[in-house]
Amino acid sequence: MHVLVVGGGVSGLGSALVLARQGHQVTVVERDDTPMPSSADEAFDWDRRGAPQVRHSHAFLARLVGLLRRDYADVYAELLAEGATEMRFGDDLPPTIVDFQRLPEDDELVMLACRRTTFEWVLRRAAVAEGRVTFRTGVGVEGLLAQPAGPGAVPHVTGVRLADGTTISADLTVVAAGRRSALSEWLAAIGAAPVAEEVDDTGIVYFSRFYRLLPGHDYPPRTGPIGGDLGYLKYGVFVGDNHTFSVTLATPTVDGELRKLLADPVVFDECARQLVATAPWLDGRALPITEEVHVMAGLLNRWRDHVVAGAPVATGVLPVGDAVLCTNPLYGRGCSTAFWSAHLMADAVARHGDDPSALALAYDDALRAEIFPWYRAGVDQDAEARRVAAALLAGDDPDGDTSDPRTFMRSVFRDGLLPAMRSDAVVLRAFFRGLNLLATPDSLVSDADVSARVLAAWQDRDNRPPEPALGPKRRAELLSLLPA
Repeated sequence: MHVLVVGGGVSGLGSALVLARQGHQVTVVERDDTPMPSSADEAFDWDRRGAPQVRHSHAFLARLVGLLRRDYADVYAELLAEGATEMRFGDDLPPTIVDFQRLPEDDELVMLACRRTTFEWVLRRAAVAEGRVTFRTGVGVEGLLAQPAGPGAVPHVTGVRLADGTTISADLTVVAAGRRSALSEWLAAIGAAPVAEEVDDTGIVYFSRFYRLLPGHDYPPRTGPIGGDLGYLKYGVFVGDNHTFSVTLATPTVDGELRKLLADPVVFDECARQLVATAPWLDGRALPITEEVHVMAGLLNRWRDHVVAGAPVATGVLPVGDAVLCTNPLYGRGCSTAFWSAHLMADAVARHGDDPSALALAYDDALRAEIFPWYRAGVDQDAEARRVAAALLAGDDPDGDTSDPRTFMRSVFRDGLLPAMRSDAVVLRAFFRGLNLLATPDSLVSDADVSARVLAAWQDRDNRPPEPALGPKRRAELLSLLPA
């Protein structure tokens, strides 16, 4: 089978790699003109105008690492050889956990510290080495080719039209064109039924800056929080490859004042120094490797259904990665769900490659079962975050209404889950399994033992000091600490 992959990001490269190893011939069309870098640092300077998010923080979760270690041991070894490092559960525990015993399941709870550009560079190098993958860069796709379809018939895609006027025919077209994908418009142009789309604003604007450790310095101990949520500001630190790391700050979209301030590199760094989790990283041990602060706005949660009323809107074409779903980048799931969806697609191809309709339906079923619950959980979490941020910006107490079930859940999270994670290895393990997409989104509450431990910590809240602040409690206090 000849498969055409539109887009050379994580989902596109993952699709190309897995399909080539299944024995298919693959052509990858990438709009950006991206000559192959010769090093990880050169890859960091890749001109990726079609994927501006590559220079923002990224997490490579255990779900993705497991796929790599199981199916691409050679690629995983290359990532480690190029400076990526493993972060294993149990290696950096809070000192207050004294009863930790490693379990066999902990072997799969491994994250990868790596910049996105390094990850894509190694993946692309591996795809090229397959021999079955051809890259065509510097030209975009403008539409789909399709067989003529009669009234009421489902169109069947047979390839694409390129911006230079040429066409490429394919037995299957995989669209991995990212969150700005025009697949819905392309499908409409060939007479397909409308793609059902669910859109929800994440409510945040995202600010990132990268740094490199100075010679003789090391990362701070990772035994404490790696991020925090102050309600009016969310933040985190992400370890990269080759002694790099990034800091991300996120403000509510409605906070125009803080958004403007954090776009300034000096203010950004000073803000990070006022936050518990990021302050040790900017204590003089590192220098910025991005002069500017990279900003991303217009961040949406989006789910696109290409199967409507039990039938695919078209056959011969499958979307992967952000062309199917976009989620809040603060949760760090984007690269992992992109690579995951590519493999769900390839599994469906292996089982139904000779039946286009069955292929589309099987892939949609897999997405719905495996990934959609994480999309839904993110939407619900963002809705609550927007409520809290709006209350704080208005000077109100988001926990003022004690009869509101959301107030109770916030209290359990703050005074139950967080302290339990610092003292109870069972709770910490369950939290990290969920964070790494190895358990279902509701696993913390559906596991009777874990939920009982969290509630026990919450019920004991009056017998211990208040939870330590993760940064200035009041927005006005943080603003007073920032340079004008």
